[in-house]
Amino acid sequence: MTRTVRGKARRVRLWRWRGNPLRRRSDVVEGWLLLTLWFLALVAGAAVGMVTAHAVEQSLDDRRAQRHPVSAVLTQDASDTATTSTSSGDYAWAKVRWTAPDGSPRTGLARVEPGIKAGSVARIWLDQRGNLATAPVSSEEAELQGVVLGAATAVCASVLVLPLGWVLHERLDRRRMAQWDKEWACVGPRWGHKTG
Repeated sequence: MTRTVRGKARRVRLWRWRGNPLRRRSDVVEGWLLLTLWFLALVAGAAVGMVTAHAVEQSLDDRRAQRHPVSAVLTQDASDTATTSTSSGDYAWAKVRWTAPDGSPRTGLARVEPGIKAGSVARIWLDQRGNLATAPVSSEEAELQGVVLGAATAVCASVLVLPLGWVLHERLDRRRMAQWDKEWACVGPRWGHKTG
């Protein structure tokens, strides 16, 4: 609400809660509604963000625990140019041979450092079943991904509360207009001739 004092507009804070003969019950309800929705948006955003961050970190930690590195021999030269770039470096694809946990020889296509020649030893990652897998992210990268995704979902959860506030505000406005129409129907005829 804006109040004019000596030709200057001044914003009146907390006007919905201040004593005023023109204040309606719906003004107080709307004030508490807005305050509650802001609180709900903050709490929901924080809770959803923390849960998401924890879930992402836990998932990446579990994935890291399920993978282990082994040495493999390249059966072909790796390309000199990187075909894949990750936060931990550049990689090229090459055929490799390794020994499975049961002692059987296996071959497959794995990411290795670019430019390695056939016969060289490279480190590859295997899952629990002994199949080729991508290298897991480090604990620092897992924490960063958790923070970023947690912050993004916190913002989204907070923003999702706002349409609820808009819908409730519109309902209060319609109710307020209906009350004004009802009051004007009683008071208006006392003023005499209606315009329009």
